[in-house]
This record gives sequence, C-alpha cells and structure tokens, in this order.
Amino acid sequence: STSSMLQATVKASGNFNASADAEVLHKAMKGLGTDEDAIVQLLTARSNAQRQEIKATYKTLFGKDLVSDLKGELGGKFETLIVGLMTAPIAYDVTSLRNAIKGAGTDEKVLVEILASRTAHQVKAISALFKAGEHKFGTDEQSFVTILGNRSAEHLRKVFDAYMKLSGYEMEESIQRETSGGLRDLLLAVVKCARSVPTYFAETLYYAMKGAGTDDNTLIRVMVSRCEVDMLDIRSEFRRLFACSLYSMIKGDTGGDLRKALLVLCGGEDA
Repeated sequence: STSSMLQATVKASGNFNASADAEVLHKAMKGLGTDEDAIVQLLTARSNAQRQEIKATYKTLFGKDLVSDLKGELGGKFETLIVGLMTAPIAYDVTSLRNAIKGAGTDEKVLVEILASRTAHQVKAISALFKAGEHKFGTDEQSFVTILGNRSAEHLRKVFDAYMKLSGYEMEESIQRETSGGLRDLLLAVVKCARSVPTYFAETLYYAMKGAGTDDNTLIRVMVSRCEVDMLDIRSEFRRLFACSLYSMIKGDTGGDLRKALLVLCGGEDA
C-alpha cells in the first residue's frame, strides 16, 4: 500500500539500470580488495525487487551467481545482512524460520516475531513454502499458523476491546496470568502487533541492543525486513518509548561495515 511505502527508508531507484548496477558490483569485487562501501551504497539505494533484477542480470553478464560471489568476498554479520538484502521478502522469512527450527533447540523468538508481525496474507504464503521443506511445523504450531493466516488486526482490536468491557482486564494481563512459555510469548506478540506493529519492532530492536551483548541476528533481521515497510514509524515509536534515537543506539552498539549498513537502513538520525 502507498501509505506504508511512505514509511520506508529504503526505496526503489528512479533511474534504474540493472546492467550498470551489475557492472558496479562486479567491479567492487574484482581484483584483490573488496569495495564494501560501493556494495552497501548500491544495494541500499535499490528496492528488493530491483535487487532481484540485478541478480538475474549479473548471471547473464558474468555467468555467476551474485549471492555466491558476495558470500565469497564478504564475511561475518556484514555478509549476513547483505545476503538478507539480496533475498526476496517471503523467502527471507522462510529462511529465517528454517534456521530457527533446525539444530538442537528451536529459536522460539524468531518464530514468534515472524508469525505475529506479518500480515495474514504473508503468513499464508510463508506457510505454503514452509510445508515444502524438511522441517515441518508441529500440530500446535500448525494450528497457530492457520489462525494467524486468517486474522485481521482490526478484528482482533475489536475482540480486545470487547474482552476488556466483559472482563475488566486487558487481554495482555489475562495472557500473562493464564499462559506460560512459548505460547505466552506468541500470544503477547500477536496482541502487541494487532495494536501496533511499529511499537512491537521498536521494543524488539531496543531489547536486542540493551544491556551487555548485542543480538546481531535480531538487529539484522528486523532492519532488513522492515526498511522497505515501516522503518520511519518504528523510529518514531522508538524515540517515544526510549527517549533516544534508534540511529544513536545502533551507532553505539555496532561497528565496522555492519554499522555502516545498519545506519543506512535506519535512514539517518531523527530530525
């Protein structure tokens, strides 16, 4: 929708030339060193759809896979971010879910974040792709996916209001009282997102950086997935809730090329 596009910090380029862009990226990776700045500058000044076109053109021009080439040249969390930018949104969510589920423990946090914050339409699309994979949802998760794939935030808000009138409690209070563990986290996130997705992400970003260590993966995942959606809303909610700017917190909490890229996705300091 147009209204949400206005809240993006990363937008489509007006005079877009996929071949010229592919050449720039090829040159940035040719020879001895890699020009990380050139890569960041170019990719963050294009929309995700445009990046997909660049990927196809790169293959045609150089007979190589752009993402593989980037992975070969870059490293660490900076590579994770750049590969994220090169991945189509639904595929990015599916990959994040797959990574959260594979291995010993499940990273519930990622499941909760994606299932609660995406639109019903997106949840449906994610779930069709996900079913095709080796890691399946359990029955509990599957029933949640079905419910979340058919919800509307507006409808849920009406339900919460009615619940408040009937019970005298906010929905959140009852969830805290009556549930625990992963279920509680998911239900609370669904309620938060129904009330305000930007508020939910402002809090997610803050707690990813607050305290001793930084949860780089959450920071990257949220910045990559929201920069073309509602980053400006997230920034204003962040300032309202935490009395500092998202930009300043990222700046103080990260370093190197990762910091440079994150700050561009943030879209600058608050006015």
